[in-house]
Amino acid sequence: MNTLVKAAVVLAAASMLLSGGWAWLNPAGFAHFTRWPDHVHFLHDAGVFQIGIGVMLLCALRWRDAPALVLAGFVVTNTFHAFNHAIDLSLGGRSSDPWMLLTLSAVGLAGWLARIRRLRVAAGARPEGGRHR
Repeated sequence: MNTLVKAAVVLAAASMLLSGGWAWLNPAGFAHFTRWPDHVHFLHDAGVFQIGIGVMLLCALRWRDAPALVLAGFVVTNTFHAFNHAIDLSLGGRSSDPWMLLTLSAVGLAGWLARIRRLRVAAGARPEGGRHR
């Protein structure tokens, strides 16, 4: 991967992580700055989805395997999403929502672990000097 592509990925990831973190940690300040409605749960969700994009961008610098990459991003994003539903329960939704989302995260994590295990086995079977990225 050339330097320009790496720089673009890092810049994009930083923008997603910073704006997503801001929306998640300080939804009122983010809403005021962006002139969005101050809807805490919406901004919490928007923040974690941006954080998830940032995580996937950074993972893409290391991993070339699409299933491993998207499963990692899904697990991070969906787990934070479940946390949002738990902390924002007083704003609406069902008490089962966080648990349903965490169940999906567990399925995603199982898939990610199985994929990583498969990649390690495949990398171990390669001739010496072979790299799996």
